[in-house]
Amino acid sequence: GSRSQPAVFSMCMSCIFVRVARFCVLYAFCCFLPSRSPAMGNLIKVLGKDLENCPHFFLDFENAQPTEAETAVWNQVSAVLEEAHGILAELQSYNGAGQEIREAIQNPGDLALQEKAWNAVCPLVAKLKRFYEFSLRLENALRSLLEALTSPPYAPMQHLEREQALAKQFAEILHFTLSFDELKMTNPAIQNDFSYYRRTISRNRLNNQQLEAENEVNNEMANRMSLFYAEATPMLKTLSNATTKFVSENKTLPIEDTTDCLSTMACVCRVMLETPEYRCRFTNTDTMLFCMRVMVGVIILYDHVHPVGAFAKTSKIDMKGCIKVLKEQPSNSVEGLLNALRYTTRHLNDDSTSKQIRALLQ
Repeated sequence: GSRSQPAVFSMCMSCIFVRVARFCVLYAFCCFLPSRSPAMGNLIKVLGKDLENCPHFFLDFENAQPTEAETAVWNQVSAVLEEAHGILAELQSYNGAGQEIREAIQNPGDLALQEKAWNAVCPLVAKLKRFYEFSLRLENALRSLLEALTSPPYAPMQHLEREQALAKQFAEILHFTLSFDELKMTNPAIQNDFSYYRRTISRNRLNNQQLEAENEVNNEMANRMSLFYAEATPMLKTLSNATTKFVSENKTLPIEDTTDCLSTMACVCRVMLETPEYRCRFTNTDTMLFCMRVMVGVIILYDHVHPVGAFAKTSKIDMKGCIKVLKEQPSNSVEGLLNALRYTTRHLNDDSTSKQIRALLQ
């Protein structure tokens, strides 16, 4: 739901008061130090370090609208994202044909039960095919956004600040990806249904029988779908492969331009979540969770694409800060996101990952 204007105004005034009070305390502390005191220099250095390394600006995930320069890419990606809501709804209501399959397997000689299981599985496999084909369209949409958000002469931070509507779409793709993969991981019926379908197709092929369903999902398509659904997080794998491919195909574009785009967005999300002045500008209660999902999504993507990953000391992502922000939220809303960092990243268990970061994620 939306907050009322007086409530938002009250929150913002509180944020401003906190910020002014914080500045006054720091200023008073600095006044008591000698002008050339090392402590004063270190204090200023510490205070400025985060500002220097992490961009501070509000990325309007709620209201960003495309400028004329963004319109072509925005329209292309928007057409894909419009379908994303339906895909998630279908996946959420996916119940599978477990009962019919069990009965068919337990009674191999009962042709009526075999036919019943087959008729239950075929429409589900057609649905799984739509999900897979959507992943290909999502891959193309991501590529268009990466091209727009990394093109010279602007740096990633400038792109994200200037082209907020495209940045919002990039965030929506990541939000969809994590949502899809969470639902897929908790639904074993998907793998069971597809395995039964493939076994039945193979058995009938051996008996020289051609089933009508093969016209929709032929052997080649079934092989590609099988590889897709074998992944614990298939949509994330699709995005990771697409990003890696984008980097390898654009030889003139340094890999840092792409990974900096990811690390900058992770940083912007973290700053927005931990800064009251920014947080009080969210008018929708779901925006906090959206922001957290996006932060985790870009961390995982960065970890898959960057040679040394997100957890190394040289990483441009403040992993301690990001994990801390997540842990400050109610556990029921972030446990899935913490698990995503624990189990879907590539470099968490590398020797280069500090014990402190590993301990935070235990």
